[in-house]
Amino acid sequence: MTSGQSRGRWSGVPLEDRQARRREELIDAGIELLGGAGGPALTVRAVCRRAGLTERYFYESFADRDEFVRAAYDAVCNTAMSTLVSAVTPREAVERFVALMVDDPIRGRVLLLAPEVEPVLTRSGAEWMPSFIELLQRKLTTITDPVVGHMAATSLIGGLTALFTAYLDNRLAASREQFIDFCVSTIMSRVAVS
Repeated sequence: MTSGQSRGRWSGVPLEDRQARRREELIDAGIELLGGAGGPALTVRAVCRRAGLTERYFYESFADRDEFVRAAYDAVCNTAMSTLVSAVTPREAVERFVALMVDDPIRGRVLLLAPEVEPVLTRSGAEWMPSFIELLQRKLTTITDPVVGHMAATSLIGGLTALFTAYLDNRLAASREQFIDFCVSTIMSRVAVS
């Protein structure tokens, strides 16, 4: 038994909650590895080592590496979605998204960069995109034509994704305030012309 798996680790945790806790620990480890600065270094062994769990516990929750990678990506997407859903104004949405994706660059790299280098996420990214577009379309309440609203939301998501990716990748020399102001003004100008 490794030190990370000593009896004390699970003391006081009801048996039925242990599997859920181990799954969360594995997901957290996977997010760290998937969003690492050097790119994804995600193997089952590396995840287990990072989480301090054996492969037995990995396979208790996941059928294989691909299912696990999708689960880690989905966890970041769900966090991003809930962050954006609760925002009231475009500025608040951008500020919250910056805090989530830039202040925690690991999560930002998982959401924005991992689908480019992790083949299993190509489909997952495409599956999540309509949800982000629909959310933005619902927020663009001044656009009454649903077709125009969908086109506006789609173009904004594409543009904002490119901006956030470049900012996260240090390809933009903008300060944080300049970046936020530009994103907000991009959203507001799209709404104004519609």
